[in-house]
Amino acid sequence: MSHDVAGAIAVPEHVLGIVRTLEDAGHEAWCVGGALRDALLDLPHADFDVATAARPEQVRKLFRRTVPVGERFGTIGVLDKAGVLHEVTTFRRDVSTDGRHAVVAFGVSLEDDLARRDFTINALAYHALRGEWRDPFGGAVDLRAGLVRAVGAPEERFREDYLRILRGLRFAARFRFTIEPATWDAMRAEAPGLASLSAERVRDEWFKGLRTAATVGALTRLWIDCGAADIWLPELRQVDPALDELLSAEPRDPVLLTVALAARPGELLRRLKASNAEIARAEEIAAAPLAPVAAEEAAVRRWLARTGDRAGDVLRMHELIHGKPAPWLDVVWRVRSRGDAWSRRQLAIDGNQLVALGLGGPAVGRVLDALLERVLDDPSLNTREQLLALARELA
Repeated sequence: MSHDVAGAIAVPEHVLGIVRTLEDAGHEAWCVGGALRDALLDLPHADFDVATAARPEQVRKLFRRTVPVGERFGTIGVLDKAGVLHEVTTFRRDVSTDGRHAVVAFGVSLEDDLARRDFTINALAYHALRGEWRDPFGGAVDLRAGLVRAVGAPEERFREDYLRILRGLRFAARFRFTIEPATWDAMRAEAPGLASLSAERVRDEWFKGLRTAATVGALTRLWIDCGAADIWLPELRQVDPALDELLSAEPRDPVLLTVALAARPGELLRRLKASNAEIARAEEIAAAPLAPVAAEEAAVRRWLARTGDRAGDVLRMHELIHGKPAPWLDVVWRVRSRGDAWSRRQLAIDGNQLVALGLGGPAVGRVLDALLERVLDDPSLNTREQLLALARELA
């Protein structure tokens, strides 16, 4: 069954070549995946996948450069002349699943393959050589209606892979779509199953959602209302509508947004098994003073000394929280452009020169800190001669 779908779409020549090679060898081959959905929405759509009747070993024999990206699940990566990888996956159906991983069987039809997909808007197929569409579940109709609808029984789709719940939230937030009522009810009912997912998969979905949502507020509302936040992001806060436009401005930084959206962001990112660098960055931003005690230069230099490398992040955080740039931002730029020192490494002398004066051990650090305090008050003192003279007094 094929519903009414728009006509031909542009398919890159290297993808056409993959389809043509498979068809010439007697293997049915169709373009599938998000590129078709995005093409019908008039969005950029470069990442075409191919579904085929050819088994993985047959795909490997037909193409010179391949990568077994997921061979036991039927997926072989085919590299084009430019070295770009395109996924070619054998038609398959799920034999069993534990909500995270599936055991699949090959040797099925295109319709069987589309029936195992998550949402109707992703269950489309396009024959790049014949310009023919297959849309057995009405995905094109749902695209026009702005609906996210599960293929078949939504509870079954989510129990096969609970990540589909988070994907559905992401699609709804990205396209400003409504989630079809039965699909939404199943998402809420099956949300406890999200606890069985790996933290890495959830993190990737959260970050991807933050980057692609039409507004960050829409994404957070969906996670909270669905119950997904209770499972994985209990620190998540609703977005103040007055700040949603600022939070949603490009470019999106998932770590910075997580700090803005959640209490104890380091704890949240640790739960999601983010990188050590991402966790440290989030904790440093959250711990830094949001503003100097005053807008005068000496206070701003002291604020820079406390925020260190995170000053830019904290300035952005101030803007996200208050809805406008920091009122003392011009003082920051003035201090920076003049080259004022606000850290030990910017002092005109270092520990080696203090050692040459006869200092050693903890005394070196104490004197450097004392010198920095003087320079924070009066940047003109930051010369080698003046700091050495001060160091002799402090020694």
